[in-house]
Amino acid sequence: MVRPENRPRSRILVVKVIASQIRKGNIVDLDGKLYVVLNAESFHPGKGTPTTQIDMRRISDGVKTQQRYKTTDQVERAHVEDHEFSYLYQDGDGFHFMNQENYEQLQVPADVVGDYAPYLQEGMIVSLAIHEGIAVSMEIPQKVTLEITDTEPVVKGQTASGSFKPAMLSNGVRTMVPTHIVTGTRVVVNTADGSYVERAKD
Repeated sequence: MVRPENRPRSRILVVKVIASQIRKGNIVDLDGKLYVVLNAESFHPGKGTPTTQIDMRRISDGVKTQQRYKTTDQVERAHVEDHEFSYLYQDGDGFHFMNQENYEQLQVPADVVGDYAPYLQEGMIVSLAIHEGIAVSMEIPQKVTLEITDTEPVVKGQTASGSFKPAMLSNGVRTMVPTHIVTGTRVVVNTADGSYVERAKD
Protein backbone atom coordinates (compact mmCIF):
# COMPACT_ATOMS: atom_id res chain seq x y z
CA MET A 1 0.00 0.00 0.00
CA VAL A 2 1.09 3.56 -0.64
CA ARG A 3 1.33 5.45 2.63
CA PRO A 4 -0.46 8.84 2.60
CA GLU A 5 2.79 10.78 3.12
CA ASN A 6 4.26 9.11 0.03
CA ARG A 7 1.31 9.64 -2.23
CA PRO A 8 1.90 11.83 -5.26
CA ARG A 9 0.23 15.16 -4.53
CA SER A 10 -1.62 16.73 -7.40
CA ARG A 11 -1.34 20.34 -8.41
CA ILE A 12 -4.70 21.46 -9.74
CA LEU A 13 -4.96 24.16 -12.36
CA VAL A 14 -8.49 25.24 -13.21
CA VAL A 15 -9.26 26.86 -16.56
CA LYS A 16 -12.58 27.94 -18.03
CA VAL A 17 -13.62 26.21 -21.26
CA ILE A 18 -16.93 26.12 -23.12
CA ALA A 19 -19.15 23.14 -22.33
CA SER A 20 -18.90 21.64 -25.83
CA GLN A 21 -15.12 21.17 -25.33
CA ILE A 22 -15.55 18.86 -22.31
CA ARG A 23 -14.64 15.22 -23.03
CA LYS A 24 -14.92 11.88 -21.22
CA GLY A 25 -12.17 11.57 -18.61
CA ASN A 26 -11.86 15.33 -18.06
CA ILE A 27 -12.02 16.64 -14.50
CA VAL A 28 -14.39 19.56 -13.84
CA ASP A 29 -14.76 21.82 -10.81
CA LEU A 30 -18.36 22.39 -9.70
CA ASP A 31 -18.85 24.59 -6.64
CA GLY A 32 -15.38 23.73 -5.37
CA LYS A 33 -15.79 19.94 -5.76
CA LEU A 34 -14.04 17.87 -8.42
CA TYR A 35 -15.98 15.57 -10.75
CA VAL A 36 -14.70 13.17 -13.39
CA VAL A 37 -16.63 13.25 -16.69
CA LEU A 38 -18.15 9.87 -17.57
CA ASN A 39 -19.82 11.04 -20.77
CA ALA A 40 -20.31 14.33 -22.61
CA GLU A 41 -22.70 14.74 -25.51
CA SER A 42 -23.70 17.85 -27.44
CA PHE A 43 -27.17 18.26 -28.96
CA HIS A 44 -27.91 20.58 -31.86
CA PRO A 45 -31.69 20.78 -32.32
CA GLY A 46 -33.06 22.27 -35.52
CA LYS A 47 -34.72 25.00 -33.46
CA GLY A 48 -33.64 26.12 -30.04
CA THR A 49 -30.31 26.39 -28.28
CA PRO A 50 -27.55 23.79 -28.76
CA THR A 51 -26.82 22.10 -25.41
CA THR A 52 -24.18 19.82 -23.90
CA GLN A 53 -25.16 17.13 -21.41
CA ILE A 54 -22.39 16.00 -19.05
CA ASP A 55 -22.60 12.88 -16.86
CA MET A 56 -20.18 13.11 -13.95
CA ARG A 57 -19.04 11.32 -10.80
CA ARG A 58 -17.95 13.29 -7.75
CA ILE A 59 -14.41 12.20 -6.88
CA SER A 60 -14.82 12.61 -3.11
CA ASP A 61 -17.71 10.18 -2.61
CA GLY A 62 -18.59 8.61 -5.98
CA VAL A 63 -22.00 10.29 -6.27
CA LYS A 64 -23.09 10.59 -9.90
CA THR A 65 -24.80 13.63 -11.33
CA GLN A 66 -25.92 14.98 -14.69
CA GLN A 67 -25.70 18.58 -15.83
CA ARG A 68 -26.97 20.24 -18.98
CA TYR A 69 -25.37 23.42 -20.28
CA LYS A 70 -25.67 25.63 -23.33
CA THR A 71 -22.73 24.58 -25.53
CA THR A 72 -21.21 28.05 -25.09
CA ASP A 73 -21.55 28.12 -21.27
CA GLN A 74 -18.29 28.38 -19.35
CA VAL A 75 -17.30 25.27 -17.38
CA GLU A 76 -14.32 25.09 -15.02
CA ARG A 77 -12.03 22.29 -16.15
CA ALA A 78 -9.46 21.11 -13.63
CA HIS A 79 -6.10 19.86 -14.84
CA VAL A 80 -4.88 17.08 -12.58
CA GLU A 81 -1.38 15.65 -12.88
CA ASP A 82 -1.02 12.68 -15.20
CA HIS A 83 1.45 9.92 -14.41
CA GLU A 84 2.56 6.88 -16.40
CA PHE A 85 1.78 3.51 -14.84
CA SER A 86 2.27 -0.03 -16.08
CA TYR A 87 -0.57 -2.53 -15.64
CA LEU A 88 0.18 -5.43 -13.29
CA TYR A 89 -2.93 -7.53 -12.59
CA GLN A 90 -6.59 -7.57 -11.57
CA ASP A 91 -8.08 -9.11 -8.43
CA GLY A 92 -11.22 -8.78 -6.33
CA ASP A 93 -10.11 -5.37 -5.06
CA GLY A 94 -9.66 -3.80 -8.48
CA PHE A 95 -6.87 -3.23 -10.98
CA HIS A 96 -3.27 -2.83 -9.89
CA PHE A 97 -0.73 -0.57 -11.59
CA MET A 98 2.87 0.42 -10.91
CA ASN A 99 4.13 3.99 -11.10
CA GLN A 100 6.90 4.15 -13.73
CA GLU A 101 8.71 6.90 -11.79
CA ASN A 102 8.90 5.53 -8.24
CA TYR A 103 7.71 1.89 -8.69
CA GLU A 104 4.95 2.30 -6.09
CA GLN A 105 1.79 0.32 -6.71
CA LEU A 106 -1.65 1.86 -7.01
CA GLN A 107 -5.03 0.15 -6.88
CA VAL A 108 -7.61 1.52 -9.31
CA PRO A 109 -11.33 0.74 -8.91
CA ALA A 110 -13.25 -0.91 -11.75
CA ASP A 111 -15.45 2.13 -12.42
CA VAL A 112 -12.36 4.23 -13.24
CA VAL A 113 -11.06 1.57 -15.65
CA GLY A 114 -14.55 1.18 -17.15
CA ASP A 115 -14.81 -0.08 -20.74
CA TYR A 116 -11.02 -0.25 -21.07
CA ALA A 117 -10.82 -3.31 -18.79
CA PRO A 118 -10.79 -6.00 -21.56
CA TYR A 119 -7.95 -4.23 -23.37
CA LEU A 120 -5.53 -4.07 -20.44
CA GLN A 121 -2.47 -6.26 -21.01
CA GLU A 122 0.27 -7.04 -18.51
CA GLY A 123 2.99 -4.40 -18.75
CA MET A 124 0.81 -1.99 -20.79
CA ILE A 125 1.71 1.64 -20.12
CA VAL A 126 -1.32 3.79 -19.29
CA SER A 127 -1.78 7.38 -18.18
CA LEU A 128 -3.58 7.85 -14.86
CA ALA A 129 -4.85 11.21 -13.64
CA ILE A 130 -3.99 11.29 -9.93
CA HIS A 131 -5.73 13.50 -7.34
CA GLU A 132 -4.74 13.21 -3.66
CA GLY A 133 -3.14 9.84 -4.37
CA ILE A 134 -6.29 8.45 -6.01
CA ALA A 135 -6.68 7.64 -9.71
CA VAL A 136 -9.67 9.56 -11.06
CA SER A 137 -9.43 8.82 -14.78
CA MET A 138 -7.37 6.71 -17.17
CA GLU A 139 -6.19 6.77 -20.75
CA ILE A 140 -4.80 3.71 -22.50
CA PRO A 141 -3.09 3.29 -25.90
CA GLN A 142 -5.49 3.94 -28.79
CA LYS A 143 -4.64 0.61 -30.42
CA VAL A 144 -3.79 -2.90 -29.18
CA THR A 145 -2.91 -6.17 -30.90
CA LEU A 146 -5.13 -9.18 -30.13
CA GLU A 147 -5.70 -12.63 -31.60
CA ILE A 148 -8.88 -13.75 -33.34
CA THR A 149 -10.14 -16.77 -31.36
CA ASP A 150 -13.26 -17.47 -33.38
CA THR A 151 -14.66 -16.38 -36.73
CA GLU A 152 -16.35 -17.88 -39.76
CA PRO A 153 -14.03 -19.67 -42.22
CA VAL A 154 -13.17 -18.02 -45.50
CA VAL A 155 -15.71 -18.86 -48.19
CA LYS A 156 -14.50 -18.88 -51.81
CA GLY A 157 -15.81 -15.92 -53.71
CA GLN A 158 -16.20 -13.89 -50.49
CA THR A 159 -12.87 -12.15 -50.74
CA ALA A 160 -14.38 -8.88 -51.98
CA SER A 161 -12.83 -5.94 -50.20
CA GLY A 162 -15.26 -4.09 -48.00
CA SER A 163 -17.08 -7.20 -46.73
CA PHE A 164 -16.88 -7.88 -43.00
CA LYS A 165 -17.86 -10.79 -40.76
CA PRO A 166 -18.23 -11.16 -36.97
CA ALA A 167 -15.26 -12.37 -34.93
CA MET A 168 -14.29 -12.93 -31.30
CA LEU A 169 -11.08 -11.38 -29.95
CA SER A 170 -8.85 -13.07 -27.37
CA ASN A 171 -10.04 -10.56 -24.73
CA GLY A 172 -13.68 -11.65 -25.18
CA VAL A 173 -14.76 -8.59 -27.17
CA ARG A 174 -16.76 -9.11 -30.37
CA THR A 175 -15.73 -7.17 -33.46
CA MET A 176 -16.13 -7.19 -37.25
CA VAL A 177 -13.18 -8.21 -39.44
CA PRO A 178 -12.61 -8.47 -43.22
CA THR A 179 -13.72 -11.81 -44.69
CA HIS A 180 -10.11 -12.95 -45.39
CA ILE A 181 -9.15 -12.88 -41.68
CA VAL A 182 -9.12 -16.38 -40.13
CA THR A 183 -9.04 -17.74 -36.58
CA GLY A 184 -5.56 -17.38 -35.04
CA THR A 185 -4.75 -14.18 -36.93
CA ARG A 186 -3.35 -11.32 -34.85
CA VAL A 187 -5.10 -8.03 -35.56
CA VAL A 188 -4.86 -4.42 -34.42
CA VAL A 189 -8.05 -2.95 -32.92
CA ASN A 190 -9.16 0.42 -31.54
CA THR A 191 -9.51 0.40 -27.75
CA ALA A 192 -12.27 3.02 -27.90
CA ASP A 193 -14.79 0.73 -29.59
CA GLY A 194 -13.06 -2.57 -30.45
CA SER A 195 -13.18 -1.86 -34.19
CA TYR A 196 -10.72 -3.58 -36.56
CA VAL A 197 -7.84 -1.43 -37.81
CA GLU A 198 -5.50 -3.77 -39.69
CA ARG A 199 -3.78 -7.14 -39.64
CA ALA A 200 -0.88 -7.13 -37.16
CA LYS A 201 2.58 -6.78 -38.74
CA ASP A 202 4.25 -9.13 -36.23
